[in-house]
Amino acid sequence: MAPDIASPIPEPAPEPSRGGQRRRSWRVRGVSLTVRILAVNVIALALLAGSFFYLDSYRKQLLAERFKLARAEAEIAAFALTEARPARAREVLAEIGTTQKLRLTLYDARGGLIADSFRLAPPPFAFADPDKEAWYTSAARLLDRGVDFIVGAPQIERYREPPETGAANWPEIARARTARATEVYLRYAPDRTPVITAATPVGDKGEMLLALRNATDVTQSVRDARQSLGIIIGVAFLLSIQLSLFLARTIVQPLRALVRAAVRVRLGRDRAVVVPRLPERGDEIGLLARAFSDMTTALRQRIDAVESFAADVAHELKNPLASLSSALETMEKVDDPGLRQQLAAIAAHDVQRIDRLITEIADASRIDAQLSRATFALLDLAGLAADVVGARGARPDREACPIRMMRGGGTALVRGDALQLERVLENLLDNAVSFSPPGGTVEVVVWASEGRVFLAVCDDGPGIPPAEREKVFERFHSVRPDAEAFGAHSGLGLAIARTIAEAHEGTLTITDRPSGEPGAQLVLELPMAGEDEE
Repeated sequence: MAPDIASPIPEPAPEPSRGGQRRRSWRVRGVSLTVRILAVNVIALALLAGSFFYLDSYRKQLLAERFKLARAEAEIAAFALTEARPARAREVLAEIGTTQKLRLTLYDARGGLIADSFRLAPPPFAFADPDKEAWYTSAARLLDRGVDFIVGAPQIERYREPPETGAANWPEIARARTARATEVYLRYAPDRTPVITAATPVGDKGEMLLALRNATDVTQSVRDARQSLGIIIGVAFLLSIQLSLFLARTIVQPLRALVRAAVRVRLGRDRAVVVPRLPERGDEIGLLARAFSDMTTALRQRIDAVESFAADVAHELKNPLASLSSALETMEKVDDPGLRQQLAAIAAHDVQRIDRLITEIADASRIDAQLSRATFALLDLAGLAADVVGARGARPDREACPIRMMRGGGTALVRGDALQLERVLENLLDNAVSFSPPGGTVEVVVWASEGRVFLAVCDDGPGIPPAEREKVFERFHSVRPDAEAFGAHSGLGLAIARTIAEAHEGTLTITDRPSGEPGAQLVLELPMAGEDEE
């Protein structure tokens, strides 16, 4: 009993490439088509999601601009303090800090604190407490850390309020004092927002100014851009999944239906398996379904034809075998020499009949395979017919019935296999000669008309009744003359001839003779080939 599942199909071995090395196979085995479609679309979105990490360069650009701004602000504030009267220095410091939302601290040459804008006026900003922020802000900070880890961002020092007020708590002040230039530092506040400090000299007394800004807008700009990009990617991701599933359904579901039908056809448990043709689909899947359905129908017809042929063969062989067995059994019981001689003649005739049947059955069974391997070439059907007729006339044991060749108008060029078309003509001539009475004539006429080439074989026999004209092309069916010896023909000749004609995209039919005289006319019709065809 056949298994309930389809047999695995072995994968072909990789073909060797030049140099004897095997080419690598990039096929993904064991992965369904739906998963592949989803993977292709998700990978494309994943590449788009990679733009999250390019936002780090956007953040760096914003910080670079803020460094320039911090440097300029510190230097402007230092200049303002230098130009202000000593009595107004603290007032100027507080005013600049409040207006620009900075924390300005002024230190003397020894590093002692002179003034702090946060103490001179209400602070214009305060650091956010992470423990009191909403959950989505904590998630945003976690995403910031993840991006920093992936892109390999350097570790940034955390900002902590120094316990003492001296300049020693700020290394940028020492570097600015040594270099006599502005130094800018970056730190992270507790909520991971940038804290930018700029230290710059003030006047010529060794005083130093430190400007501190909490650049929360930089972090907010990056997070806003990341959020907008995330929304776009999320929507695109959902749409891509829906479209991928839709595409997978339109492709995978009909393919699975075809697979199920193919398995049922292979198992052969249900002759009425309907292979879906998908007539509503005009794409490649629809073409595949209809081609698969037509192929299945053709295979069933071929199987039915083989079964019918096998049954016909068994039936045709049983008759001569039964006759031969009866003759041999009777011969053992008969003593009359004359009767034994008659029985021996019957046995010999049955042996010849069986031999003829086996030969023609073998030819008929091989005809389809021979035609599938045949290479069609350009040939002149009239010349081919003339050669066949000439060869038959030159035989030592040529028929008493003469064969006359005539050629009509037009070019008789066709594409086909010369040996198979010769076989068709031989079978037609054998049939015509067998039906022709003594003294009769067989005529072969070739002509062309309206893009078709015709070859007609006419005989002077009794003709074939209209009701029998299609039946004579069936295997083992024969309407023979009364005078012909029984079993002289197997009934396969015309069936083979029509098979060859149809393989050449032609037809083979039986008509009355156009002259109205007794007899039959078998007409082979083939498509005409152009002279410029190779």
